[in-house]
Amino acid sequence: MKREEISEAVGNISPRHVQEAYSNWPRINSYKHRKFSIKRMIALVATLVLCFAIAIPVLAAADVDLAYDILYAVSPQTAQGLKPVRMACEDNGIRMEVIAADFRDNKAQILISMQDLAGDRIDETTDLFDSYTINQPFPGNATCELVGFNDETTTSEFMIHITNAEDKDIVGKKITFKIDKFLSDKKEFHDVLPLINLSDVPLSPQTQTNVRIRGLSNEAEALKEDPFLVPDPEKSFSPVNGVTITATGFINQRLHIQAYYENILKTDNHGYLELMDAEGNMIRCLGSMSFWDSEKKGSYEEYIFDVSPDEISEYKAYGNFWTCDTLVTGDWQVTFPIDMQLSFDY
Repeated sequence: MKREEISEAVGNISPRHVQEAYSNWPRINSYKHRKFSIKRMIALVATLVLCFAIAIPVLAAADVDLAYDILYAVSPQTAQGLKPVRMACEDNGIRMEVIAADFRDNKAQILISMQDLAGDRIDETTDLFDSYTINQPFPGNATCELVGFNDETTTSEFMIHITNAEDKDIVGKKITFKIDKFLSDKKEFHDVLPLINLSDVPLSPQTQTNVRIRGLSNEAEALKEDPFLVPDPEKSFSPVNGVTITATGFINQRLHIQAYYENILKTDNHGYLELMDAEGNMIRCLGSMSFWDSEKKGSYEEYIFDVSPDEISEYKAYGNFWTCDTLVTGDWQVTFPIDMQLSFDY
């Protein structure tokens, strides 16, 4: 069978047929450590067909489970373009492997795995914390998605997309991919904050203007002249470790709620606040503004709502927070040739 015919056949795999195979495949149904959607099954079947049809020697018995983990989120079209690399390095008890990659014009797609050989510092929440780079002298945009986790081997797999922001081709005979840190054991919090009494919000709170602004949302551009709240230790509380609600108050007839995110450079603690009405409808803030603490380690975030003092009794404050307390650092890098064989056009 020609490559073009293989590609077309794979693209025509019916989700219904995959569902039938899924229902009658005991191993998949009994596999407790992974969840399979139709999309993931299609990607897996597509990849297996391609690999066996063109005799890519990457699906030995030991690699089959890895394929289950890493390819469910990769479309068949993308999988056809990925070229095997299978080069690895180790540091700090962590093994990083570049499994496959694809370089097209100004875009790179890199499939990697991270495995903890010495403990359990890698889990299903592991986040590469934007620490990944390739050795190209250009400003770039990058995204990363977790595409699989195996708790038996403490291995997570990621698909990384990097685009040259100057729209220039990614060139060279070899490329070096690097990672220097990652986060694990991340936690989420989504709930009402009963300790914020919106019916008792100060109408004339203490404010400040001499702060080191870290950033503001696009919607907050028109609000940037508003002063910030001064943290109130007597009314501060922590709904979750790493996050503290530090002040509330009305400024210019708008509700301000201030949160403090601890040690964000090492934890990536972040979140946002909403208001919830009696029917459970969520009201987003007009915008938010942030400023550093005195040591430039933690960040205060001020959320501004277009709700007047007369309306506030109808709402409750609702928090959405993501926190972490496990940062692992190291020096993981792999150099491999860009011009690899077995590439498909798509």
